[in-house]
Amino acid sequence: MTHMIRACSVLIIAALGLVVAAAPALAQNASQCVVSGSPPAGWGFSSMGYIMIPSGGSCLFSINIAGEILSSRVAQRPAHGRLQRVNRSSYVYTSQAGYRGSDAFSVQASGKSPTSSGTSVLTINATLQ
Repeated sequence: MTHMIRACSVLIIAALGLVVAAAPALAQNASQCVVSGSPPAGWGFSSMGYIMIPSGGSCLFSINIAGEILSSRVAQRPAHGRLQRVNRSSYVYTSQAGYRGSDAFSVQASGKSPTSSGTSVLTINATLQ
């Protein structure tokens, strides 16, 4: 019985390791999203950006606000794709294969810098080609 419990524990730990390892691998395979628009003026300010991505394609979206990112979360999920958190500062957006048109998502992030602190909402409007 002890050997069975040990074997199950090893399998569970191995499975958890695979899940944790999958997020960085996904990020490494995705190219950086090319975002146009105005970047946030600092923490506490929100912004809107625009990306173009092929149908079924993926790209890495990074929170680019000067200072320290304390937390982040998905504020609005995309209707025609998936948004997966890689870490506090990065998300991978994958557009729905076969869909062409518009999509949008938002990430809420809190942080601080020497000149500002607060919560910002970054909304991305995607055109799926």
